[in-house]
Amino acid sequence: MTHEDAGHYAEKHKDKKLDEKAAQVLREKSKNGQIACASAHAAAKEVDMTPLEIGVQADLLELRLIKCSNGLFGYEPGGKILKKDISVSDELAEKIKAAAENEIITCAQCWETARTMKISRVDTASACDVLGIRIKKCQLGAF
Repeated sequence: MTHEDAGHYAEKHKDKKLDEKAAQVLREKSKNGQIACASAHAAAKEVDMTPLEIGVQADLLELRLIKCSNGLFGYEPGGKILKKDISVSDELAEKIKAAAENEIITCAQCWETARTMKISRVDTASACDVLGIRIKKCQLGAF
């Protein structure tokens, strides 16, 4: 959802119901109506849901996702924490470009690239940014 939609996340899911177990875990992991990406992923594992399912539950609770693990949103000030001056190795560039389709890579592919390259997710996302590759399809459904 866009910033203008803040506080109206549940409207996207009128056909969905709140899972009380997931809701309890999300409430425990959230603060001031916000939940970090990493905490939402941990909640998904804890209640045996996919990240997308827990993202829906967070929306139903009107929780705002913050601190994207890729560094794309939810940081103060300015939202992003991508590194503009990152040096991208040929190997990393090849892996990103191989995973990308039409200059787009998914959030999950970005995470997998970070894991296989043994670098941070923010570094991988920063490399994508430098290479002009957009990251789409947030695992939690934020974008």
